[in-house]
Amino acid sequence: MDIPHPTIPGLVWAYRFRPEIEPCTRLPPDFRLDDLQVEDGFFWLHLNIADARVAAFIENMQGLDDSVRVSLTTHETHPSIVVDDGALYGTLVDFQREFDQETRNIGWLHFAVGERYIITTRLQPLRSVDRLRAAIDKNPKRYPTPSHVFEGLVAEFQRTLIGLVMETTEELNAIEDFVYDTAPRDERRRLAPVRRTVVRLHRHLRTVLTLMRRASAADDEEMPSGFEDVAARLTSRLEAVDHDVYALQERARLLHEEIDSKLSSETNRHLYILSLMTAFLLPPTLVTGFFGMNTGALPFTEGTEGTIYAASFIVASILFAWVLLRRVGIL
Repeated sequence: MDIPHPTIPGLVWAYRFRPEIEPCTRLPPDFRLDDLQVEDGFFWLHLNIADARVAAFIENMQGLDDSVRVSLTTHETHPSIVVDDGALYGTLVDFQREFDQETRNIGWLHFAVGERYIITTRLQPLRSVDRLRAAIDKNPKRYPTPSHVFEGLVAEFQRTLIGLVMETTEELNAIEDFVYDTAPRDERRRLAPVRRTVVRLHRHLRTVLTLMRRASAADDEEMPSGFEDVAARLTSRLEAVDHDVYALQERARLLHEEIDSKLSSETNRHLYILSLMTAFLLPPTLVTGFFGMNTGALPFTEGTEGTIYAASFIVASILFAWVLLRRVGIL
């Protein structure tokens, strides 16, 4: 039995929105591009750019500027948001998702938003996009314009961040309990991946927030319909979670400094003990070294009590070292 190939290469899913006429419809895998062309609504097309044919397909799509086509097929790994001639396009940061679990690996979602469409592409499965698909299936009436679908993407990313902040907070709480315990433990190996994730996340989040503010300040003629209000709401959302991520970053940094401080104190204590042992043993070493010389006229070589005298000198040298260290305030 032959399995029919989808008409659109790299297709993950496609939705057709006709807010005033019918609920949102998820199109079957074998639909054709002509099915998306509606005059009274818009569509969302989600593609996997791991398929090499996607670039040629997007290149042949009608109504897309060259900059939009480049944005949808790029493999760049930094956030960008551009508002130009009624279109919104760029790259958003997200988290990758495996088939059986969600990960903290950074992924990238390329998007383009116009009056009649929103097109997204990705290389790996992403967490926020899948959550938005589930939200659309549950309540399709919440997304009357492409800008609202874009808002849903960023909102799901923000919710993912909130969940990650809570998970990271629990991890830092566990590390903190060990750090401030009476028994010192080196938690740097456990803390390092947490700090790395938080620092990378804060860097990308700050970039997205800056780009969102810049996009919201563009001329009204350059924005897609309804994007100005969407940008204001998204900026407020991202600012709130950015504050939480920054607080996590500072907390992880302080924990790292506390761990270093405790380890330095422990090392100094060991060095202090070693220095005391050296100070106590140095005078006896000099005594034993003196009596160990194979030279003539050494004292106590005659008779049977030389060893007792030498041992007395050793004990006396230790007592002398102890009195000296007490007098100078080291002990």
